[in-house]
Amino acid sequence: MSDTSTLCFRILLVLCSFIACAAVAMAQDVTSKATVAASGRKQALDVAALDRQRILKLADQAVDIAPISITQFPAKLSEGGPHDFYSNGDYWWPDSSQPEGLPYIRRDGQSNPDNFSAHRMALRDMRDAVAALAAAYAIDGQENYAEKAVTLLKVFFLDEATRMNPSLLYAQAIPGRSSGRGIGIIDTLHMAEVAPAIMAIDKSRAMTPEVRTGLKKWFADYAQWMTTHPYGLDEMNAMNNHSVAYMVQLAAFARLTGDEQKLDLCRKRYKEVFVPQQMAADGRFPQELARTKPYGYSIFQLDNMAILCQLLSTREDNLWTFALPDGRGIRKAVEYLYPYLRDKSKWPHKPDVEHFDAWPVRQPALLFAGYALGEGKYLDLWKTLDPDPTDAEVQRNMAVTQPLLWVLSPADVPLTRN
Repeated sequence: MSDTSTLCFRILLVLCSFIACAAVAMAQDVTSKATVAASGRKQALDVAALDRQRILKLADQAVDIAPISITQFPAKLSEGGPHDFYSNGDYWWPDSSQPEGLPYIRRDGQSNPDNFSAHRMALRDMRDAVAALAAAYAIDGQENYAEKAVTLLKVFFLDEATRMNPSLLYAQAIPGRSSGRGIGIIDTLHMAEVAPAIMAIDKSRAMTPEVRTGLKKWFADYAQWMTTHPYGLDEMNAMNNHSVAYMVQLAAFARLTGDEQKLDLCRKRYKEVFVPQQMAADGRFPQELARTKPYGYSIFQLDNMAILCQLLSTREDNLWTFALPDGRGIRKAVEYLYPYLRDKSKWPHKPDVEHFDAWPVRQPALLFAGYALGEGKYLDLWKTLDPDPTDAEVQRNMAVTQPLLWVLSPADVPLTRN
């Protein structure tokens, strides 16, 4: 054999070896993706089996409700219009030493029951109904649930006469001090669950191209406002639970609209800001422990950190396994709080000034971390806790009411196929 022939033969062997290795890698990748998909479907089936009766009961109730809109509740103190969301800061009260009580003064941790909250309640009620209806549709694919969900979504977000504007210029206003604040973006935290609900009913007949396009545009517009308006930038850069709750919303909206740039921003903030700057070495959140309601705020922060991991993790960038060199990460945070969720009497810090007895409830951090980290004890505790709390403070701080929507792949809908 000539030198040229030998060289060609060797090159051919190398090419064949490369092709074989590539084929094996591709086969492994396909197998890995199939395994992940199967695992996700099993989680959804498990949650659906546990929650089926609860979901169907809530969905059947939601089928009968009238459409909800913030325009049904005029806000007399708002400087905006009827389509602008309005609320007052929770911990602000009239100053009894001043004429007409103005300007309001702050009492940390003490919610003023007389503040305007009708738009918050309207948003929450819409979320509760749409989430239950979408979860019910996800189980069996019954069109009446999706049809009602779309009706509610159209009235709240799309119809010109009743839609909410995709901005938050007048939220958490303080009478006598400000017409609105960036801190008010936390008031739309409940809207984060609307995004996976929309994804769950995407294949229904009721989700027409016009409705789908309109909803995605609304959430894209709101996400754009959040990331460009000074209020949004202020909230994004807050050094406590507010910035985490902000990113929960942005991640949910970006996932719905397919905005990879914003999803990357959320991952970057989680890894470069939230873990290193808001989490202590043992997994606690010092800024939350310094508040007058340290237990409730710690739970709220952990839940939202876990929701971010659930929304943002990919095979290539798994936030569940991300940790700093000193070990700080979501695993450490769940390990820190778990004993006190299991037995509140062991809580080593001061009790909350309000609503201490109402916590914990069925915290989503336990479910998501239980699956992602392979910790059965988290799942076991989650199953024992109340899925439908009645305490107003707890309801206000729950981003997740239908966990099925958060573990579900829209491709698997309906879960129970004939």
